[in-house]
Amino acid sequence: MKKTIQIPLGSQHISLLEPIRFKFECENEKIIGVDADVGFVHRGVELACTRSFEFKQVGYVVARVCGLCAITHSLSYTLAVEKLLGYVANDRIKYLRMLMVELDRIHSHMLCLAHTAENAGFEALFMQIMGDRELIMDVQEAISGNRVQFDYISIGGVNRDLTPELVALIHKNLGLLSNKIDTLIGMFDNNWSLSLKYKGVGVLSLEDAYIYNALGPLARAAGLATDVRAETSDFPYEDIGYKMILESSGDIHARNFIRLREIVNSIEMCQNIVNNLPVGEIQEKAKGKPSGEAVVRVEAPRGELFYLVRGSGQNMLDRVRIKTPTFSAIPAMMEVFKGAEYADAPAILASFDPCMSCTAK
Repeated sequence: MKKTIQIPLGSQHISLLEPIRFKFECENEKIIGVDADVGFVHRGVELACTRSFEFKQVGYVVARVCGLCAITHSLSYTLAVEKLLGYVANDRIKYLRMLMVELDRIHSHMLCLAHTAENAGFEALFMQIMGDRELIMDVQEAISGNRVQFDYISIGGVNRDLTPELVALIHKNLGLLSNKIDTLIGMFDNNWSLSLKYKGVGVLSLEDAYIYNALGPLARAAGLATDVRAETSDFPYEDIGYKMILESSGDIHARNFIRLREIVNSIEMCQNIVNNLPVGEIQEKAKGKPSGEAVVRVEAPRGELFYLVRGSGQNMLDRVRIKTPTFSAIPAMMEVFKGAEYADAPAILASFDPCMSCTAK
């Protein structure tokens, strides 16, 4: 009978400062079994949305679910309520909302790449990427007034318009970041310790991506062509240059490159949005109170974000249900760990880019 040992990783670990706990069953250095616990930061957000706040306030509550994709959460909730109110935003509002969501994607992907560099021992590169990420944080702060949790989306519109000074800042910072990302792509494409040694490590096959319902960059790195931006018609993504980014190897290296190439595409889309911003009001009246049930999907930086909202014509909602990308991706994540070397677990974990704040909420 072969001897196995149990090795924990987390709930706090140097490879990922997120409260998730894995319990690996290892045979020598190889992981043969995985158990996961994600319930460390439960805050009761869903219940608070139906007990403590009126429906017009909830968009600002769910923006607090996550500090990385706050805009995506408030947008998903707002779209669901607007469906119940029978309201459709004008094109200017849609473009401004898309701009903030893509800025969210850029800085979130950069945070993941910074952690990847840190786990590979490149502390200076970690600091450099985090510093470059400030270019996007500065733009988001200038647009929304907040630096982390953005109260920008509101029912019937957005809370601030772009000024000529803001447009100039967006073009300047996106141009600077574009050059820095080109350099970063060259480093990830040529450096052995940073990325090349992770080819063939932490592989999620295309077949397993289907079986375990993988989402977002995790799925697209395995060649699974799934992206809510291409599957729904809430926003005119084709008009602003959206491209489905795919890799095929499904390993850590592929997940790095999915994020790098998606940053490039998001920069292009943000520039196109600003250059072709439609004329119109940024706030319109969405009358009535939510009645019925609506479901909305939005592509967050980590994949599909799902919101269910149910109301009965009152100021307080009956139900708000949030299903986050990391929660949906956990079965695929656990499958990837099986068969891997324990020494590779930190790098694999960082490449998943899990968000426990979203997941446990």
